[in-house]
Amino acid sequence: MNEEKLHINRLAIIGVGLIGGSLAMALRNAGVVEHITGCGRGVANLQKAVELGVIDDYTHDVGEAVKSANVVFVAVPLGAMKAVFQQMKNHLPDDVIVTDGGSAKASVVAYLREAVGGMPSWFVPGHPIAGTEKNGVEASFAELYQNRRVILTPVSQTD
Repeated sequence: MNEEKLHINRLAIIGVGLIGGSLAMALRNAGVVEHITGCGRGVANLQKAVELGVIDDYTHDVGEAVKSANVVFVAVPLGAMKAVFQQMKNHLPDDVIVTDGGSAKASVVAYLREAVGGMPSWFVPGHPIAGTEKNGVEASFAELYQNRRVILTPVSQTD
C-alpha cells in the first residue's frame, strides 16, 4: 500500500495561543508544514510566537491570513468564531480545508452557517481533547496532542 505523507504548504492559525500554537509546533516538528501564518489581536503575543518559532509571520487580518492557506485552524473562543468565519468567507482558496478547536460543535456549525450562508464542503468541525490550565503562545508545546484524541465531527456536506 502506498502511504501518502501529510504535507501542508501554508497553514493559517487563527488564534495563536495554547491550542493553536501547540498544533503549529507539532506540525512543524513533524516536518509536514512549510509556512505558518498566525492571526490574532495581540501584537505582543504574535511577535512572541515568531520569536519562539511557532509561526513564520503574522497579520491581524483574517482574510489576509487565509488567502493562500491549504489548511486553516481556527482556535479562538466560541464567542469570536462567527466573526472569524465572516472575515475569512470571501478569501479562502478553492482547495482549502478549515477545521477548528472549539468545544461546542453545534454552536460552531451554526456560527459558520450564519457567517457564510450555508454549510461549505471545506469545513471539518473538530475538537481536540487536550489542554492545560495555562494560555497564550508561551504556554504552547509540541507534545500537547500526543496520546490525546481529536474528535472530528464532519457534517453531511463535508468533502
